[in-house]
Order: sequence, then structure tokens, then C-alpha cells
Amino acid sequence: MPKVVVTGGYGKLGRACVRDLMAHGYDVLNIDIAGPRDQQSPFVRVDLTDYGQVYAALSGGIDEHPGPVDAVVHLAAIPAPGMNPNAAIFKNNVPSSYNVFEAARRAGIKNVVFASSETVLGLPFDTPPPYVPVDEEYFPRPESAYSLGKLLDETMAAQYCRWDPALKMAGLRFSNVMDPEDYAAFPDFDKDAHLRKWNLWAYIDARDGAQCIRRALETDFTGFEAFIVANADGVMTRPNADLMAEVFPDVPAKRPLDPHETLLSIDKARRMLGYQPEHSWRSET
Repeated sequence: MPKVVVTGGYGKLGRACVRDLMAHGYDVLNIDIAGPRDQQSPFVRVDLTDYGQVYAALSGGIDEHPGPVDAVVHLAAIPAPGMNPNAAIFKNNVPSSYNVFEAARRAGIKNVVFASSETVLGLPFDTPPPYVPVDEEYFPRPESAYSLGKLLDETMAAQYCRWDPALKMAGLRFSNVMDPEDYAAFPDFDKDAHLRKWNLWAYIDARDGAQCIRRALETDFTGFEAFIVANADGVMTRPNADLMAEVFPDVPAKRPLDPHETLLSIDKARRMLGYQPEHSWRSET
């Protein structure tokens, strides 16, 4: 079985990721500062801001958890802006990513998937997006310390891949992660189009996020690639044409829009990774 280290395996997306990988035959080691809660896989408490601890985990240097490690999924972070002071978010998230990337390089691990964020696209879109559906084609526009850190993660990944042409690093720009129990709140979003305009009314079911992580691990490419990861639909029952006319009337559409398709384009993830969302809040509420 391929051995994968997952950082942040007790987070909302992390739990779904660990379940999915184990269900598909992976040997998973969860390293996290939190836990254990619903322990599904072997767990080691690791402070990701401590490089020595991270290197020990990725190189097989922890008793009872030997290597070699085939791949790393890096999800651990303070997960959103506004949860801590800006400097605290930056101080935790960016060094943690550096430590994971550097330890993976030193341990000879060539397959790294990490959580970037939809926020690099310009969220909360107080400045309107350049077009819809937004995609990976325009340069990131971070608007918070959190999203700035995610852009730095992507920039580090690109440079690590420049140093090592055999390395593969996939930065998954996840939308707002949802569990099925979160869907009960979705019908209320229709009352005010501005409530969820901050991410163009998008979301990602944690199970589909986990699917995309697995597909990124299994897809054969080299170098750094960024992928937007959202569900196929948005959170609203109102059609996209009405939402855009009310909230972003001057933003052009790159192509005709289906009434309920996501406005965070997942075309690249579909094309390169074979990602196909399998869940929708519309069928689970």
C-alpha cells in the first residue's frame, strides 16, 4: 500500500481525506497538533512549525512509524482569515508549509498535494473578479494575511519544482468546505444574494474535496500546478444570470453560464485530474 502522510487529518477536510484514502487502500499516517478525536488512522502529534519534528515524521524517524513515505498531503493550517490576528495566522501557516515542503524534499518524496485556497482569487471580491467563471488564468489577488500566505505557499511550491524537475506539487484551491449537516442552512442564502457573494456562491463538499486530493496524488505530472476545487453547482437556487446582474453587473462572462453551475471554474481539475464532483446539497437536503 502506498504510504501517505496527511497533515491536519483531524480538520474538516482532513477527516474526509483520511477516510477516502484509507477506503482506497492507502496506508495513512495523520500528523496534527490537534487530536485524537475520531481516530481512523495512526496518529502522531507533530508541531508543524518545528522543522525537526516534521522531518522526523516524513523521513520515517518516529518509532513505530517507519518510512519510506510515498506522498504527502498537507492540509494543516489556521483555516481562514479572521480566526486569529493576522501576524499569528502568517506565523503559523507559512513556516509550516515551508517545513513540510523542505522536509519532503530532504526525505526524497516526489509527490506533494497541499491545500491552497479560493481566497487567492481575490476573495471577498470587494473588488469584483475580472470575469466569471473565475479560473487559474489570472494572477492571484490575495486580500488578507491568510490568502497572502497561501500565495506564498504556491510560490514556494513552484520554486521547489524548479529546483527538482522530477517533483510534483499540486496546490488545491479549495472552496468553502461543507459537511452534509451544513446543507440545512443553504436555503436561507437565497434571501440575500450579498450574503455569499464573497466567494461567488461556491462551496466544496468535503467528500468531493477528498476525492480531488486522491486524484491529484494519482495523476502523473511533474512541476507545480494550481487547481480550483469546488462542487459543480453553487449554493443558491436563484440562477447565475440573476445573481450576477444584481451583485456584479459589470463583470463579463467568459462564456454562456448554466443556471446553477459553479462560478469557480473546475474545468482544469476536471481536465488534468479527472475530478468529477459526486455530491450536491440539492440532493441531500
